[in-house]
Amino acid sequence: MLILTRGKEQSIIIGDRMIEFKILSIKDKQVRVGIMAPKEISVHREEIFNKIKEKEEEGRIREG
Repeated sequence: MLILTRGKEQSIIIGDRMIEFKILSIKDKQVRVGIMAPKEISVHREEIFNKIKEKEEEGRIREG
């Protein structure tokens, strides 16, 4: 795991400028992050990603 410290309006770039994470604001214990990525790359919050994977797995079980 790479751990970085970033401040407001600073970014982290992944790949050849394909994905950019930008810190939009910091308030109390919350950080607002903007993510710019190509349309073909899905971006989800962890809990939504997990629900998608659960539904996919349920579909595989029913098909199998």
